[in-house]
Amino acid sequence: MMEKPLVGISTCLMGESVRYDGGHKLDRYLRDTLGQYVDFVPVCPEVECGLSVPREAIRLVETDGAIRLMTQKTGIDLTDQMVAWSARRLNELEGLPLCGYVFKSRSPSSGLYRIKVYQDGGGVKNNGTGIFAGLFVKRFPLVPVEEEGRLNDPQLRENFIERLFVMQRWHLLNQERKTVGRLVAFHAAHKYLLMAHCPQTLKKLGALVADGKKHPAGKLYDLYMEALMPALAKIATPRKNTNVLLHIMGYFKQTLESDEKAELKEIIDRYHQGLVPLVVPLTLINHYVRKHGTEYLKDQIYLNPHPMELMLRNRV
Repeated sequence: MMEKPLVGISTCLMGESVRYDGGHKLDRYLRDTLGQYVDFVPVCPEVECGLSVPREAIRLVETDGAIRLMTQKTGIDLTDQMVAWSARRLNELEGLPLCGYVFKSRSPSSGLYRIKVYQDGGGVKNNGTGIFAGLFVKRFPLVPVEEEGRLNDPQLRENFIERLFVMQRWHLLNQERKTVGRLVAFHAAHKYLLMAHCPQTLKKLGALVADGKKHPAGKLYDLYMEALMPALAKIATPRKNTNVLLHIMGYFKQTLESDEKAELKEIIDRYHQGLVPLVVPLTLINHYVRKHGTEYLKDQIYLNPHPMELMLRNRV
């Protein structure tokens, strides 16, 4: 199995000169920072489907109620060419343990959100999805996806990268024989992570694994994953994180001195008020976990969900 999460990415974001004008859209954070902790699979739909560099710009056009991919000036319809190539490429990607995908924003082939769609009678709607991006999401609905521009938002960035590493652990779990016991252990390790995103789904999945023997193992795993990933896509707000921190604090009821408990509660309150980032209370909690050897908390992914060097929780 891979040592790092395997992440698809638009080739131009890696600094490769594959765009229609012969340029690139290098994202240094993705390539140089995140790239130290994940392995990228670059994909350029336009070049890989047979278009040249440089080339005529393309755009989405709505014709007779259908969205078509067409060259901007000459009006050549490239939809069938792109769809045929996409089917082959998606088959290749299906054979990989993909943990996520970063798409290029505003691209008629790779953009996820608010892509311009030109109307036959004039006018433009900003409600489209790139042809390849749309087909990818349809084929892999549970794989975390984002656009590079949205990753400038600290909450979206932390959420997306957190899910990459959840997906990697899921792939590792699926390398082993599927058993209820292994899924129970996976669920237990992700308990507080789930609580921070969607407490309702935590209860739902707890009940599912508790009655796990009612389902064939393969079906049980599928049901679990179908609920897990949409739940983790919900942002862990300060209110929900505070709830988790207070739950964790309860594990130290018998081990901390009264002044230590008061200090931890004060720091959690400061986080809740927006005065300090999440990393501050978590650093103190991790210290107490190591000091007191709290076995259950040692295995909680919530306390260390992604590489500390990325400093994602320094900004949320």
